[in-house]
Amino acid sequence: MLPLPRLHAIKWLTLLAAMAAFCTPLAYAASQPDADQKGPVFLNEPINRIDFSNSTGAEIECKASGNPMPEIIWIRSDGTAVGDVPGLRQISSDGKLVFPPFRAEDYRQEVHAQVYACLARNQFGTIISRDVHVRAVVAQYYDTDVNKAYVIRGNAAVLKCEIPSFVADFVSVVSWHTDQNEDFLPGTEYDGKYLVLPSGELHIREVGPEDGYKSYQCRTKHRLTGETRLSATKGRLVITEPVGSVGPRLTSGDESRIVKIDYTKSATLLCPAQAYPVPLFRWYKFIEGTTRKQAVILNERVKQVSGTLIIKDAVVEDSGKYLCVVNNSVGGESVETVLTVTAPLSAKIDPPTQTVDFGRPAVFTCQYSGNPIKTISWIKDGKSIGHSDQVLRIESVKKEDKGMYQCFVRNDQESAEASAELKLGGRFDPPVIRQAFQEETMEPGPSVFLKCVAGGNPTPEISWELDGKKIANIDRYQVGQYVTVNGDVVSYLNITSVHANDGGLYKCIAKSKVGVAEHSAKLNVYGLPYIRQMEKKAIVAGETLIVTCPVAGYPIDSIVWERDNRALPINRKQKVFPNGTLIIENVERNSDQATYTCVAKNVEGYSARGSLEVQVMVLPQITPFSYDDIINTGDAIDLLCQIQKGDRPIKINWSFERAAGDARYDSLQPIMRTNRISIKSSVLSIPRATPAHTGTYTCMASNAAGSTIYSTNITVNVPPRWILEPTDKAFAQGSDAKVECKADGFPKPQVTWKKAVGDSPGEYKDLKKNDNIRVEEGTLHIDNIQKTNEGYYLCEAINGIGSGLSAVIMISVQAPPEFTEKLRNQTARRGEPAVLQCEAKGEKPIGILWNMNNVRLDPKNDNRYTIREEILSTGVMSSLSIKRTERSDSALFTCLATNAFGSDDASINMIIQEVPEMPYALKVLDKSGRSVQLSWAQPYDGNSPLIRYIIEFKRSRASWDEVDRVMVPGHTTEAQVQKLSPATTYNIRIVAENAIGTSQSSEAVTIITAEEAPSGKPQNIKVEPVNQTTLRVTWKPPARSEWNGEILGYYVGYKLSNTNSSYVFETVNFLTEEGKEHSLELNNLRVYTQYSVVIQAFNKIGAGPLSDEEKQFTAEGTPSQPPSDTACTTLTSQTIRVSWVSPPLESANGVIKTYKVVYAPSDEWYDDTKRHYKKTASSDTVLHGLKKFTNYTMQVLATTAGGDGVRSAPIHCQTEPDVPEAPTDVKALVKGQAAILVSWRPPAQPNGIIQQYTVYSKVEGAEGEPKSQKIPHYQMSYEATELEKNKPYEFWVTASTNIGEGQPSKSIVAMPSDQVPAKIASFDDTFTATFKEDAKMPCLAVGAPQPEITWKIKGVEFTGNDRMRVLPDGSLLIKSVNRQDAGEYSCHAENSIAKDSITHKLIVLAPPQSPQVSLSATTTDSLTVKLKPHEGDTAPLHGYTLHYKPEFGEWETAEVSVDAQKYTIENLLCGSRYQVYATGFNNIGAGEASDILNTRTKGYKPKLPEKQRFIEVSSNSVSLHFKAWKDGGCPMSHFVVENKKRDQTEWNQISNNVKPDNNYVVLDLEPATWYNLRITAHNSAGFTVAEYDFATLTVTGGTVAPLDDGHGTGNLNTRIRLPAWMPEWLDLNFMVPLIATVIVVAVGILVVCVALSRRRADDLRGGQKDVYYDVVYNQTMGPGATLDKRRPDLRDELGYIAPPNRKLPPVPGSNYNTCDRIKRVARGIRSNHSTWDPRRTNLYEELKTPPVPLHGNHYGPEDVQCHYRHPGMEDEICPYATFHLLGFREEMDPTKAMNFQTFPHQNGHAPGPGHAGTMGPPGHPGHVHSRSGSQSMPRANRYARKNSQGGQSSIYTPAPEYDDPANCAEEDQYRRYTRVNSQGGSLYSGPGPEYDDPANCAPEEDQYGSQYGGPYGTPYDHYGSRGSMGRRSVGSARNPGNGSPEPPPPPPRNHDMSNSSFNDSKESNEISEAECDRDHGPRGNYGAVKRSPLQKDQRTTEEMRKLIERNEAGPKQLQQQSGAGFTAYDTMAV
Repeated sequence: MLPLPRLHAIKWLTLLAAMAAFCTPLAYAASQPDADQKGPVFLNEPINRIDFSNSTGAEIECKASGNPMPEIIWIRSDGTAVGDVPGLRQISSDGKLVFPPFRAEDYRQEVHAQVYACLARNQFGTIISRDVHVRAVVAQYYDTDVNKAYVIRGNAAVLKCEIPSFVADFVSVVSWHTDQNEDFLPGTEYDGKYLVLPSGELHIREVGPEDGYKSYQCRTKHRLTGETRLSATKGRLVITEPVGSVGPRLTSGDESRIVKIDYTKSATLLCPAQAYPVPLFRWYKFIEGTTRKQAVILNERVKQVSGTLIIKDAVVEDSGKYLCVVNNSVGGESVETVLTVTAPLSAKIDPPTQTVDFGRPAVFTCQYSGNPIKTISWIKDGKSIGHSDQVLRIESVKKEDKGMYQCFVRNDQESAEASAELKLGGRFDPPVIRQAFQEETMEPGPSVFLKCVAGGNPTPEISWELDGKKIANIDRYQVGQYVTVNGDVVSYLNITSVHANDGGLYKCIAKSKVGVAEHSAKLNVYGLPYIRQMEKKAIVAGETLIVTCPVAGYPIDSIVWERDNRALPINRKQKVFPNGTLIIENVERNSDQATYTCVAKNVEGYSARGSLEVQVMVLPQITPFSYDDIINTGDAIDLLCQIQKGDRPIKINWSFERAAGDARYDSLQPIMRTNRISIKSSVLSIPRATPAHTGTYTCMASNAAGSTIYSTNITVNVPPRWILEPTDKAFAQGSDAKVECKADGFPKPQVTWKKAVGDSPGEYKDLKKNDNIRVEEGTLHIDNIQKTNEGYYLCEAINGIGSGLSAVIMISVQAPPEFTEKLRNQTARRGEPAVLQCEAKGEKPIGILWNMNNVRLDPKNDNRYTIREEILSTGVMSSLSIKRTERSDSALFTCLATNAFGSDDASINMIIQEVPEMPYALKVLDKSGRSVQLSWAQPYDGNSPLIRYIIEFKRSRASWDEVDRVMVPGHTTEAQVQKLSPATTYNIRIVAENAIGTSQSSEAVTIITAEEAPSGKPQNIKVEPVNQTTLRVTWKPPARSEWNGEILGYYVGYKLSNTNSSYVFETVNFLTEEGKEHSLELNNLRVYTQYSVVIQAFNKIGAGPLSDEEKQFTAEGTPSQPPSDTACTTLTSQTIRVSWVSPPLESANGVIKTYKVVYAPSDEWYDDTKRHYKKTASSDTVLHGLKKFTNYTMQVLATTAGGDGVRSAPIHCQTEPDVPEAPTDVKALVKGQAAILVSWRPPAQPNGIIQQYTVYSKVEGAEGEPKSQKIPHYQMSYEATELEKNKPYEFWVTASTNIGEGQPSKSIVAMPSDQVPAKIASFDDTFTATFKEDAKMPCLAVGAPQPEITWKIKGVEFTGNDRMRVLPDGSLLIKSVNRQDAGEYSCHAENSIAKDSITHKLIVLAPPQSPQVSLSATTTDSLTVKLKPHEGDTAPLHGYTLHYKPEFGEWETAEVSVDAQKYTIENLLCGSRYQVYATGFNNIGAGEASDILNTRTKGYKPKLPEKQRFIEVSSNSVSLHFKAWKDGGCPMSHFVVENKKRDQTEWNQISNNVKPDNNYVVLDLEPATWYNLRITAHNSAGFTVAEYDFATLTVTGGTVAPLDDGHGTGNLNTRIRLPAWMPEWLDLNFMVPLIATVIVVAVGILVVCVALSRRRADDLRGGQKDVYYDVVYNQTMGPGATLDKRRPDLRDELGYIAPPNRKLPPVPGSNYNTCDRIKRVARGIRSNHSTWDPRRTNLYEELKTPPVPLHGNHYGPEDVQCHYRHPGMEDEICPYATFHLLGFREEMDPTKAMNFQTFPHQNGHAPGPGHAGTMGPPGHPGHVHSRSGSQSMPRANRYARKNSQGGQSSIYTPAPEYDDPANCAEEDQYRRYTRVNSQGGSLYSGPGPEYDDPANCAPEEDQYGSQYGGPYGTPYDHYGSRGSMGRRSVGSARNPGNGSPEPPPPPPRNHDMSNSSFNDSKESNEISEAECDRDHGPRGNYGAVKRSPLQKDQRTTEEMRKLIERNEAGPKQLQQQSGAGFTAYDTMAV
């Protein structure tokens, strides 16, 4: 008896099992597929063939739809799955099969030459794509060749491009080329001589001798790599002249061809035959399935070119066998070609989806198209079903028939498939057990009720079994059933008063026609063991016996089987199981037929026994039999069927199935009989075999165990026999011959004819098929039989039985003599031997006689004649030889042939020829510059018509071996010789020519042609883009013969293409170097714009023809605008669609090739290495493989050939959420005897917002559902309570998002206990805190007693403070985190039982500190800097922001990647100063700025050349070779050229825009005259001025004597001449610098004192800085503005280029022009600097300054020169002069004009503080002085900018002075101007630098200083002392000027001229600025220009006029202070 609790447990388990069984069908019913669910269908099926290059790789896409979404798997052709091969093959997340590019050595055949397929499957079925043949092609070298082709003249030739077989599939012919620059492309013009056939051959029609002189090459293209190449060899035509007639013969040797062509492509059918005369080609097509043929109809689609048939746009109907028949008068040939037009395969299954009820039929029809189709096959769910018909029919649908069906059609090249789905109808519902009984154990006595409930459609029937035996209604067993209202069947089994013997395995079986369901369970009844009776078991030998012992009684301890009292198993075949099951495998009668006993025992030892008799039955086994001998008609046959073994009785039967064969034997009845010769054998006998006995014979043996059959095939053969045997035949020549040959047999014999090789039988060859020989049904037909058809013929009849029949016959052709050529002409040269031949064909013997002019020729009468005869196979050849021809041999020779069948004759017209005599009386009738008209008398023609005259002409100096020729027809005696060169002497002679040869040359005549303008165009013109705005044009001169004189130069014209505008021409001088290439760069062009360029040469006569227009685009730029309307759309959790609109066309600056999408997770966007790039040509794309629930940042940019364009503004999209991953870690800590604390860490990838956690728990090992508890997302622990003590519990945790529940964590087991050791529930973790925010680190602990919690910070015990404290829950709180808080924090928990600890890591994110910036390298246009982060930064740096600016420009920034250790700033100005600093940034923000780096780009101003290399002087011009200038590293932009006579003062501007690469000629100079030449060279670093003295040569070419200055130096004004009374030591060249130095030192001390006193005073600088800045700097630009040197109009302002006719407006009310006003300013008043007080009202108040005595010559009032002639200053503005500058933007309104003030000379004339430079010695004689610099409009606050960190403006002050400024060229220019107080603060001022010798600092001077730089000091006050900035300079404007000023620079090019009125004025006082440039006078530096912001400082025009007039007192005072003056120059004569 079981204990009561266990019985209760069993009842509960039984109840649960019943509930589960009841719920199971409900769940199944709920899971039935919905109506919209379907199997997979391909959306994007891969194509049949994928060829790709190893350099490109390939992606194969496969997409399928279905519900649920199908899974994509790639498989091989054998069905095995495809995996990743690193680097060679991978499967992407979206199902693509990807082959990355790979190296050639990594090629693997099993990967790169494989057949793949795409498999899509879901729960409703599986489909497989068509075969995908993948072939990777490794780039390997190959050559193509064109071989010689042999062709008979007049025939068509076909040249083939031989392509190696290993690349033949990928390489095709694109064109053909000859060595005579002929190009032939595939086309549709079929009438020309040359045709490129669709198959790539070159077809040449009617080949002539001229075709043999050419060589031919083919050009091929590789379709995978795009590579094109010419053939390695050049093919030629070998043209043979026909000798007699030639019958058609095949040139390629094959008589049949196979051509395959794709659908809609063009097919080429060649017929490669040649003959002479040229044969006729005819094409036929065989009617399919017959031997009949019909002519091919030619039309627009089907063309015939010579013998080649071309079918354009081929269709499937064009497939078939074609025959080309070639005939001429000699014979014929034929060529068969089989054309297969392959159409793409496609398939479709009808219907695509069908729903069929159970038991109903289903039909699928495969509809396919394409050609050819070889096989049809069907598969179901990816497995073959062995069906190959077009229609698939399922007679009765079963459950297993549902699924996906596919039909595949295939050929050798491709395959296609279609799929359809078979669904089961609603009536199909197999039986299901919905409720059933459970195993039960009970005591005997009570009744038992067993119940089964089943459902299904149709309604099933339920039966019952006990231990495998059906239960019927008997006394105690009652079975009943009924159907419920819902259609379920309820069946029950009642057992009344159950006995122990009723125990056993009960089974209820629910069965219907659609299926079976069953349920079994044991009923255990307490009692003694009992075994029910077992019936006899019969089994067939070889099968497996399975029997279970029917045991009753309970409990049973053991069940065993015995045989012969031996317990089983006793061998390997037997298996016994504890439940009483016996299994015997492969039963045999001898070993296994026996009685088996089952023994059941209980624990008390009681047992029961039951026996089972096993009978083993043996099937009959037939001994295999066959009839291997050959069976012929009449043979007797016996077949023996013998039984090896099997149970008796055995029945033997025979059956016969006739084979399908010849219908003639169907009427025959096969005679056969059978005879049972023994119990185990039977014989089938055939007394006489006939063809009717052919078939399958089957023997069947049967017994009680079953039936066995064996079959064999018998074939009865009939050998051939003659019906009509052929015999010898003779036919007359030209008749139609017919010879019959017929035979019979089985199989039907095949009759063939062959012809003997040679004249005797023995070896035979097949007959060639052509029009006149054919075999039809064994009969040989020869139409129009000829002698060539004569010979032995063999007829054979063969059917494979025996040796067959054969017969040899002789066919004879009887023919009279015949000459194939009746009359022909033959020529011979006089005096040479000749042979005349006649060949007669016909029956021999043949006699031949010769006649001459119808008189019999007898060689005996003249020994010059000899006759010979030669016997040929076809007739006789007779030859008449003439030893030495004479004129009398010109006669008609006739040969006469005769035989027994007739006669024939042929004639030869013999002509003896000579060369003609030479022409005579050659005369010149007329001549011109390029032609001459000649006449002559016709000579004797030499008995041969004159073919032509050859006129030979040459230049007089050439030899007659170098002649040109003109061919003239032989019938004329006048001709014109053209194409002569003008101004050339020619010799001309003439030669006559006939067929024999040419005559001697006539006597030569001499002529001279006239001169003309050039007739040739420049050659080899190339236009190439240099950059985005420059084109470089190169060319070579015309051919020398086309110059027609000496070329002086070229006109190069250019314009925008496709416009009607005229060309803009530039002149380029001719280069005298032989073969030198000319070039010209066209600058300032538009980006990516097409220009047209033409060139023409010119000489003194005129200009030649324009060259052909050359078009070229400037280089592509990068798109200047980003794509617009960028948008992103989230598709799934891992895909985002990005779309955009192309940038505007005008901003593309090129052809947009692709777009790049840059994307990365937003939190990684700063890291360039984490960014991904996707290229696409479309305007949208889908990003795959993204992280789930992640915010992505995206940018889009367009790409041209010029590079990547501007990126769009970033956009952001977040991928969809998904279910989370499992929690990364779980802890279960004992908290008491009934409680456990479970804690966990969140998932590594939450894939969304965690909504909740679910904690699952159950007793370890227990069955059933676990308990679950949902926990809020913010809670990371859970306390499980009410647990049983000392019982292990299993816990696991899942996380959930709004998508669903994620994966479970690992399981962890814990057991409640009284002992609670100290444990920490928190995990080791890393915390990230933001700078200055609070941080909290948890430490949740358990334990009993309560554990003590302690913290350690970086290994040190923690004690609380104001900023850090431990919270009650054990957590550590840190307030206002700083950088030092980063590190490790450990928490320790300990109680009396145990201790535990965890360690946290704290990372503090703070803005980065200032990075380190250092200079790495410099070039002329770039700076490379090194960037290094601050060593103290802990937070990851995201990148740098690099700030840089030029000296006069705005700040610019560049983003630099954090990984970039170096960064190059490009596109900078050459030779310019720059400032650079950097800041770092991370996700916290931007950090501190680095120190400013002051540097400069490489390059200097232009450097002077040597005079000898630069200047070339003649009598009336001077040539300037500008290539002699050195550019200083910065490319030259242009030159300004000025000149004047030496005794004049005004300079003449020759040109202001001379290109640097050209030579320049200054014309119209007077001979023997001294001139001054001034050259200003410009580049981006500034400009350099050089002056030269030169004297033109005399008219006769002589030189002029040098000028003497009194010392014999030959130089003018190099030394100042002193009066006789002045001592020698008082040399002003020495004294002036000395005095000036003393004054400068004194004034410098004074300035320092004043500055110090001013700093203590409350001046403007002590007040508001803005006011001070406005007063000092405020001009045309606001505070903080800098000059941007990259502005396009900057050069207009900086470089002084006075445009022609540029007028300066007159001052209203005046009657003299501006230049006059400037020149008449008073001179001579000098003063020191005076301090300017900005508070004074009148800026122009007169300053009382003592005059400085003057020394030197007295200047009269007419002298307009500046009194102070300083070396190098003759072209400068006089010092201390204030001018009203008109000509800037204010010139339209004189009231807005700026006041301009000059500074004193610094070389000794005007002492002052370092404001204007330091005193320096005058120039030294013998040196060329270089004055360089640039001129610009003044700008306010040029060096002030807002602090980059937000502070106030900073002012840059000069750096300390240099000890030796002469070396400053090697110094960094930026050291002069250092940044002060970069964080924004006060304004510094102080004395400026002083240079010992600034004259030597030209390369280092500022580019924007004085106009010509050099020793003229700093450009503005800003470079001087801050104490004098704007104060003294403006105050000094009250001083009278000391010289004429510099004309103002021109306005910018974009100046609005609409309001200008000065160009309309005709007043005489208007002169151009160019004329002002020629005014002679010293010039000073430009000073600071001040426009007062106050109204009181704005003067009217009248006030300004008066002010200028008041300055005229200067000359008067100058006259009163007469003294010795001096004029020293530091610009020497070069």
